[in-house]
Amino acid sequence: MQSSQQLPADLTAHFYDLHEHDHPEGGSTLLGFWIYLMSDCLIFAILFATYAVLGGNLAAGPGPQDLFDLPLVALNTAMLLFSSITYGFAMLAMARGEQRQTLLWLGVTGLFGLMFLGIELYEFHHLIHLGATPQRSAFLSAFFTLVGTHGLHVTFGIIWLVTLMVQIDRHGLKPANQRRLMCLSLFWHFLDVIWIGVFTLVYLMGMLR
Repeated sequence: MQSSQQLPADLTAHFYDLHEHDHPEGGSTLLGFWIYLMSDCLIFAILFATYAVLGGNLAAGPGPQDLFDLPLVALNTAMLLFSSITYGFAMLAMARGEQRQTLLWLGVTGLFGLMFLGIELYEFHHLIHLGATPQRSAFLSAFFTLVGTHGLHVTFGIIWLVTLMVQIDRHGLKPANQRRLMCLSLFWHFLDVIWIGVFTLVYLMGMLR
């Protein structure tokens, strides 16, 4: 009788042991974040397709060659590319367990992100000052929507980055903070890839029309 009662308990313990082995801590967080990134990919795919369709509808208004300052946009692109490099340095410092170096490189990444946003806001202000508002043409509506959506993502990324810096400063590079840094790394590099698409489709191809 004792062995028959002990068997279900042993099987239950074995089941929970397998369950914990198959689902490591934080695995669901990374999976959920990948699902979020895929949904974001769909959003930007729709925005890119919309711009590709409407980008030539100028409504007798100014076009890309009349409005875009390509050297300024190239500088802005460099700011975002540099921020991805510095974030990579932060991840290397995290892997070595160097908290101060991690915070330093995260701070540099945030500064590059702020410079990117500053240049983008200057560009928007300049276009609106010239009368090139989103209501002016379908091209400008699609432009402001696509570029503005990316800018909002960068803004949220910077807020997330600052929040993580505070958490790391208070609690160190514990496993939970390392997982959060990995998720933000995916998000930040994703925005970098999206911007390369924006720079190519909107600015470079626009200037060649």
